[in-house]
Amino acid sequence: MPGRPVRLAARPADAAEVAAGLESLRAEVGVVRDWPADALAEAEHAARTGAAPDAAARSELRDRADRTDVPFVTVDPAGSTDLDQAVHVARRGTGWRVRYAIADVASFVRPGGALDLATHERGSTVYAPDGRVPLHPEVLSEGAASLLAGQVRPAVLWQVDLDADGEPVDVQVERATVRSRAQLTYEGAQRALDDGTADEVLAGVRAVGLLREERERARGGVSLDVPEQEVVPDPAGGWSLRFRRTLPVEGWNAQVSLLTGAVAARVMLDAGVGVLRTLPPADDRDVARLRRTAAALGIAWDHDEPYGDLLPRLDSAVGAHAAFLHEATSLFRGAAYVAFGGGDDASAPAGTDAEHAAIRLPYAHVTAPLRRLVDRYGTEVCLAAAAGRAVPAWVGAALPALPATMAGTGRRVSAFDRGALDLVEAAVLAPAVGRTFVGVVVDADEPRDGQARGQLQLREPAVRARVTADGPLPLGGSVEARLTEASVPHRRVVFSVTCPDRPGSALASPA
Repeated sequence: MPGRPVRLAARPADAAEVAAGLESLRAEVGVVRDWPADALAEAEHAARTGAAPDAAARSELRDRADRTDVPFVTVDPAGSTDLDQAVHVARRGTGWRVRYAIADVASFVRPGGALDLATHERGSTVYAPDGRVPLHPEVLSEGAASLLAGQVRPAVLWQVDLDADGEPVDVQVERATVRSRAQLTYEGAQRALDDGTADEVLAGVRAVGLLREERERARGGVSLDVPEQEVVPDPAGGWSLRFRRTLPVEGWNAQVSLLTGAVAARVMLDAGVGVLRTLPPADDRDVARLRRTAAALGIAWDHDEPYGDLLPRLDSAVGAHAAFLHEATSLFRGAAYVAFGGGDDASAPAGTDAEHAAIRLPYAHVTAPLRRLVDRYGTEVCLAAAAGRAVPAWVGAALPALPATMAGTGRRVSAFDRGALDLVEAAVLAPAVGRTFVGVVVDADEPRDGQARGQLQLREPAVRARVTADGPLPLGGSVEARLTEASVPHRRVVFSVTCPDRPGSALASPA
């Protein structure tokens, strides 16, 4: 399920309490900052020498094409240094050639070594309002393995040829050396595209992104871009929550990653070995609840219109739309990893069991190995299949346990994300305790002893929190609710309904 990212763009007077709360949360859910000494030593050795200690002995690492002549660029949030992907897009007849270079993390990590074991313990990078805890030590993730501009780097290079409709007609994958010529930000890339100064590569990303979005809609797929919340100073004093508008170029860039994950899944299924990312179809009850939420937020949604057709019309800069997008994450429950053809010889899933229901295609994670453990293994499967050789023994042996490892990682990251968001929302709303807000009841239990409990989604800011009422809560209804508690140490925000079924005239903003 997509996360709800939140970032501190300012440090208020009570920042120490927030920092202490985040540190306590990390300890509580098991997010470890420090590295074992032997794992850090391995990473530093790999950064110094450009490869893991056993790299020369591993046959899969020996052949590497020189692709430093390809003018790749990276497109990421401003300030990013852990750069997994670099892209180049060019015309190919009536279609397109997409080249996607992915950081070759396997060349820096010795299978079974101390660093490998430490990354299995972590599973993924954890992003927090006050920084990140990386999957790999910074000397690799932000240094020797990152596709930084102007630096020659080892990479796994995907080349996908598309026809005029944006459908893949040929796929190749190889180890290569690459050099990104520029590190672009989302804001800068969007500005260049809007004012006509974008070069052919960036224009190609837009063209391919638009084509792939069309193909996604045609097959009934959907991409949900959850807007990032930012904590900023409020002109009236204290903190305020706002949403950073999701730019079109972010969606187009993401479509290149989704394309690569889809062709990687097909490579794995054809080879009979790999690890897929799957998602069951949305539960009808979740869709029904989302329709009630849309109505309460004043969002027009025709009864026979699929939610995938609604989402592109929404603007994350509009408070009601942002609240709806956050609630729409409930449709993406049940995502899992499915491994097959490894040490336990599990058979490949088929039909809808192999699909990611949001994408409406089989899908695999291979494009973010600096930040997600499973990508390193999926990538090695695809490289072996493309070369017509057996999957490396260390990959085959690890595949059966990967789904459980990543499931545990997902639970830990979800717990941290939820706790961090609760903490920050409490800090923002603390000065407004006692004030009345307007929100939508998105979940409700049956009343016990005359009191009902549920979840309230505010219109502005887009905060979701506990709500109580002396009587039934109107599920999907708009209500006025008084903020009764906003505790940073307890990471808890609680509202009590004052006027059920009354829409209210205006929403109070926290002072």
